[in-house]
Amino acid sequence: MCMKQSSLILSMVIPGDKGPGNDIDIFLQPLIEELKQLWEGVDAFDASNGQTFKLRAALLWTINDFPAYANLSGWSTKGRVACPCCGDSTHSIWLKHGGKFCYMGHRRWLEANHPFRFQKDLFDGTIELGCAPIPPSGTDVHRQMDGMNYSYGKHSKSSKKRGRDDVESSVHEGLPEEVSISTIDAELFQDPDNYFEDENEEDTQIASIQQPSKHLWKKRSIFFDLPYWKHNLIRHNLDVMHIEKNVCDNLLGTFLNLDGKSKDNMKARLDLKEMGIRQELHPKMLANDRIYVPPACYTMSAREKDNFLGVLKSIKVPDGYASNISRCVHLKDRKLSNLKSHDGHILMQDIFPIALRSSLPKQVVTIVLRLSSFFKALCSKVIDPRELDQLESDITITLCQMEKIFPPGFFTIMVHLLIHLASEVKVGGPVHYRWMYPIERYYYKP
Repeated sequence: MCMKQSSLILSMVIPGDKGPGNDIDIFLQPLIEELKQLWEGVDAFDASNGQTFKLRAALLWTINDFPAYANLSGWSTKGRVACPCCGDSTHSIWLKHGGKFCYMGHRRWLEANHPFRFQKDLFDGTIELGCAPIPPSGTDVHRQMDGMNYSYGKHSKSSKKRGRDDVESSVHEGLPEEVSISTIDAELFQDPDNYFEDENEEDTQIASIQQPSKHLWKKRSIFFDLPYWKHNLIRHNLDVMHIEKNVCDNLLGTFLNLDGKSKDNMKARLDLKEMGIRQELHPKMLANDRIYVPPACYTMSAREKDNFLGVLKSIKVPDGYASNISRCVHLKDRKLSNLKSHDGHILMQDIFPIALRSSLPKQVVTIVLRLSSFFKALCSKVIDPRELDQLESDITITLCQMEKIFPPGFFTIMVHLLIHLASEVKVGGPVHYRWMYPIERYYYKP
């Protein structure tokens, strides 16, 4: 009942390109003041027994997508340390040719003597001896934010230019000689400690710079004005809906080699060569000056694509179970388009394990099956807490197996966040109370 429309109150709709971004705290001030009053208690009247009582309420957490996570929490969800759960211990690798960060390093969650930790040639070329990072508590975050000042409001172009000159000179003075900056984004001038990330992650071009945790926050979140906020175990939820959709898109784009969506391209192969791993996939120069790109185990032939898309084109599901996915299938062009978030939900959990069996080798299908089982168990309405430790262990093994097969560019921050979802269920309960489906359904107007 709590996620039905009768229990939702939509206070405002903020247009995308004109949204306040980090200035959302200004709009949240009235809400925070009311929450403070409700924490102390307000007089209310119970009509059923004709008596007055103290009504109290507390904010448990926010439900948001990942970009909104950054605006609400103050932690940048892009760049070298994009994972808010790992914090400054986020494991990221700068891909020279891909021009972005990838987030691998999932062997840290394995047992100390697991053989995967020592198979450096099958992963990123290193032996993993580290341990899994401990997510920062609310008290840790509050301490890191102590004394932070953030200038709210939109700034004119002239002020941005003045800020750029000042920040650029100060940044260059503090950099070691071996670190070079190829581009500086305009957002840097408002937040010089944000690792110079670009608004488009595909164009991010900057070396990794080590910074203390307190300098990684963009602002002090207004939610910490609430006396109990730092004690909440979950403050901002990772949205399973969009994470599942992004994982689905990465798989589809790579399997079907879709333009602009595949994570396996010439840049990805050059990054493999740069890292010195998986020599069998490195591009090879032929005698006629042409470049040969060896097929990977997940590369589909034209016939295998036809088989896979043919299943999606002909599949029939019960009414109300899913949208008409066959409309998104283009057999002639061998591609899928216009898939919605719920389409990715159905594909990941129910259709992929069947549709891919005749189109991919066993080792790849096994990974898809493990991902499907993980999402299906995670999204169950009834979850046995005793099974969550095993679920967390299973997704760790699955991500490590994916690192052995897929190129580094496949591991975007949304893929990495899979490692933290089971931990959030331990604290927050079933995900259908904490994901974006009810919220976005409420936005819809027939």
